[in-house]
Amino acid sequence: MRLFATLYEQLDASTATSDKLAALARYYAAAPAADAAWATYFLAGGKPRQVVPTAVLRELACRRAGIDDWLFEECYQAVGDLAETIAHVLPPGHGGNDAGLAHWVEERLLPLRGLAPEEQAQRVLAAWEELDSAGRFLLVKLIGGGFRVGVSKLLVQRALAAHAGLDAKQLAQRMMGYTDARSTPTAARFEALLSHEASPLQDAGQPYPFFLAHPLQIAPAEFEAALGAPQDWLVEWKYDGIRAQLVRRAGQVWLWSRGEELITERFPEVVAAAQALPDGTVLDGELLVWPAGAEQPSAFAALQPRINRKTVGKKLLNEAPVRFVAYDLLEREHEDQRSVPHALRRARLQGLLEGSEGAPPGLGLSPLVEATDWAAYAALRESARARGVEGFMLKALQGRYGVGRTKADGTWWKWKTDPLSVDAVLIYAQAGHGRRASVYTDYTFAVWNRPPQDAAEAQGVVEAIAARRPAVPGTLQLLPFAKAYSGLTDEEFAAVDRVIRASTLEKFGPVRSVRPSLVFEIGFEGIQASPRHKSGIAVRFPRMLRIRHDKPLHEADSLGTLRALLSTAGTIGVQATA
Repeated sequence: MRLFATLYEQLDASTATSDKLAALARYYAAAPAADAAWATYFLAGGKPRQVVPTAVLRELACRRAGIDDWLFEECYQAVGDLAETIAHVLPPGHGGNDAGLAHWVEERLLPLRGLAPEEQAQRVLAAWEELDSAGRFLLVKLIGGGFRVGVSKLLVQRALAAHAGLDAKQLAQRMMGYTDARSTPTAARFEALLSHEASPLQDAGQPYPFFLAHPLQIAPAEFEAALGAPQDWLVEWKYDGIRAQLVRRAGQVWLWSRGEELITERFPEVVAAAQALPDGTVLDGELLVWPAGAEQPSAFAALQPRINRKTVGKKLLNEAPVRFVAYDLLEREHEDQRSVPHALRRARLQGLLEGSEGAPPGLGLSPLVEATDWAAYAALRESARARGVEGFMLKALQGRYGVGRTKADGTWWKWKTDPLSVDAVLIYAQAGHGRRASVYTDYTFAVWNRPPQDAAEAQGVVEAIAARRPAVPGTLQLLPFAKAYSGLTDEEFAAVDRVIRASTLEKFGPVRSVRPSLVFEIGFEGIQASPRHKSGIAVRFPRMLRIRHDKPLHEADSLGTLRALLSTAGTIGVQATA
C-alpha cells in the first residue's frame, strides 16, 4: 500500500505528462505483479465498489479523533475532500503495516462488504491504526468508492508499454475489458498484458480499443480550407445512444460499452440478430431504441430503462426495442480490418449487413448523408434535433481506425448542433472540490415561473426571498431547473465567489442560498420533461456559457422559454457518445 500511496501523491502533485510517466515507470519497476495488477485496474478507470457508507466513515473518524460532527464539517468545507479530511483529523497511528496493495484490497477491503456495522467499524479503525496518513487517505478513497487521480488511461498504457517493451497500440488492445468489474485483477492477468507472445486477442469476446472523435469547432465557411472537399469524407448522423462494440466469435455474441462494461444480457434482441453474422466479426456502432417502422430513433430517455436492467422482461422489450446501428467494421472473417481505408471498411460493412438474414430489426446500417457542398451540409444540420440526432460525424475516406482520440491514423470529427441556451438566475452555491475547495463553483440556477411584468415586480420577489418569506402560490417565483459547475475561468469563479459570500442569505450544510443578483447564460445539449424536478424540466449537460452582466434580473428567461425549447427541439437524451 505504501508504494501505491507514494505513486498517488506523485501523480497528484504534478500536471506534467513527463513527471507522471516517470512516476508510473518507477512504480511498475518496483511493484510486485499482484499489486501492479490492482494499481493498473484503478488507474485505468476501474471503479472500486463502495464497501462502507461514507456517513459511517465520517462518524468513525469523529469518534476516533474525539471531535464533534460540526467541527468535522468545518474541516471538510476547508479541505473539500472527505478522504483528505479524515486523514488530517485522525490522530497518528503506528503506520507499521507494509503489506502490498493486493493484500489490502483482497484481504482487508473487499471483505468489509456485507459485514455487520460493528464488525465493519472495528476493522476500519484497526486498519487506520496500521497506516500512515498517506495510506489512510488512499484506503478511504478505495473503501468509499471515490478513487480518482489525474492520470488518463492512455498515459497508463504508454507507461506499461514502455515498461514491457511493447507497442502502445498492442498494449491498449490487450487492456480492453481489463477494468470490467466481473474480472478480478490478478498477477497472471497483469503478466499476460506484458507478455511478448503473439496473441492479439487474449479472449474470444475481447473488443478493440475505441476510436474517438474530435469536436469540430470552426465555421462552415472554413471547412473547405481546413478539411478539403466534402467528397473526401463519409458523413453520417451523430446518434444519441450508447456507443458499443458487437463481437461475434466462437459461436457467441458479446456487447461492450465504450466504458468497457459488458452489457450483453441487457439487449437480447441485438444478440439474437447478431447470430446471423459470420463468426469472426466485430462491429462498432450505436445502441438505440428504434421501433419497427419508425423513421428515426426514439429519444435517449427511452433507452434509460434498458441500461439499468440486467434482465429485461417482455413488456420492456416491446416498449423499448433496441437496434444496434453499425457504422464501422473492425474485424472480418477473424482478420483485423482497422488498417484498411475507411471507404473499403464501409463497403465491406454494407455487404456484410445486406447479406445477413434475419438481422433486422435488431441490427442495422448507419445511413450516409450526401450533399453537394459544406454549405448544404450545414443547412441539413439545422434539422438534426428534429431528427432526434446530435449533428454529423465526419470520417476521412482514406483514414484508418485508430486507438483513442488521435489524428495519426485518420480523423473523425463530431460536428454537433449548437447548444440550447437560456438566461437564468443564480440562487444557490456550493464550494468545489480539490483545488477549488475554498471557492464557490457549483451553482444552482432558476428561471421565472412566468415573465415578470417589470423590474419592480422582480425586485419584489428578491426582497421576499431576502426576508425569508415563503412563496405564495400563483405569484411570481424563481423555479430552480439546473445545476452547473463548468464554463467559467478561474478569474470569473473568483469574482462570483466574492458576490456569493457578500450576498449569502442562509447556509444549509455546504450549500448557501444567495440573494438573486446575477444572470448567466446556461447552455445545454438537450431538454426533456421530468416529473422529478420542481420545474417539470430536466436539461442535459448544463454549463455556464457566460455571465450576463448586461442583463437585469427581470429579463432572465421564464419556464415558458424552456417549454418552448422542449416543444421545438424534441426530447433529447442524456448521454454523450464519441
